Amino acid sequence: MAQVELKNVTGRYGEFLAVDDISLTIPSGQFVTLLGPSGCGKSSTLRMIAGLLAPSSGRVLFDGRDVTRLSAAMRNIGMVFQSLALFPHMTVAENVAFGLKMKKTPSADIAKCVQRMLEIVRLDHLAGRYPAQMSGGQQQRVALARALAITPSILILDEPFGALDRKLREAMQVELHALTRQLGITALFVTHDQEEALMLSDMIAIMNKGAVEQFGRPEEIYRTPRTQFVADFMGVTNFLDGQLLEVSGARSQVKVGAVVLVAPGHAGFNAGEKVKLAIRPEKIVMTTEPPADAPARALSGAVRGVTYHGNASRYVLGLQSGETLVAIEPTDRRGGTLAPGVPVWASWQDNDVHLFHA
Repeated sequence: MAQVELKNVTGRYGEFLAVDDISLTIPSGQFVTLLGPSGCGKSSTLRMIAGLLAPSSGRVLFDGRDVTRLSAAMRNIGMVFQSLALFPHMTVAENVAFGLKMKKTPSADIAKCVQRMLEIVRLDHLAGRYPAQMSGGQQQRVALARALAITPSILILDEPFGALDRKLREAMQVELHALTRQLGITALFVTHDQEEALMLSDMIAIMNKGAVEQFGRPEEIYRTPRTQFVADFMGVTNFLDGQLLEVSGARSQVKVGAVVLVAPGHAGFNAGEKVKLAIRPEKIVMTTEPPADAPARALSGAVRGVTYHGNASRYVLGLQSGETLVAIEPTDRRGGTLAPGVPVWASWQDNDVHLFHA
């Protein structure tokens, strides 16, 4: 399996800049996800790696070999798309064998490879069926087997589960995670689903406006977002306007409204500047009495609304400062939900706060 490198890659559609000077290394044997909202450039980046779109500038390398001007057929890429593109007039076995026949692989070797691939995806008992006779999940596994049969340098998956219902999508995520680790394959996955990316990936590249805003392990992306965009996209819905009063070692003091809060110290920030203070909803602890360290780590307000999500409940809190916080907690934490209008204090741990330049 290949290491893939993008070196200052730019992609345009006419005057539209889709990908803006990206440099990125996808290590051999790693599952890397390009994650971001629609129109951020992730699919265009994938298409340039696959050879389906020529970069306007920059280079694409597989194991140090420049493949920028090679066609998709010359790059030995396995591809799975949302549409699947299975041949309806071919059986499962014939679909899996198609790429091998195009490479003029000997018939005996094709038969062995098809059998092995179908065993890996647990569909060897359905080799003689046609796609229309199979479920959506089974068709997805056929598409995966076909992509893997050619022993690709890299497996490319462009939102392959987007058309599946939630339960089937989650089952396929588990299958794909196990399969790629079993084979040690280099995989590049594109999605706009944060949970899907966190579950599947060894590394995640968060994209915004054609550029990579952060590249790192899932836990790094989730716990230590480097920009406000990354924090927002990864589920931080609470952003409070504040002014940084003091930075002293590992502690900062931030004025939010009339309250001075404690936050972690951050390099690159200066006393007096305006900041955004960010806290994940699930990190907020609600109490009906002020915590012992209030107001340094807590804000007072009242419940405006609550929505039930099964094992969790989502609260909208109106603060005395006039701002709004969202809190999420297990539904059974207090034996029920807090009713709208109930006064509450919202608190958190220092390390759960992120500061960003306003």
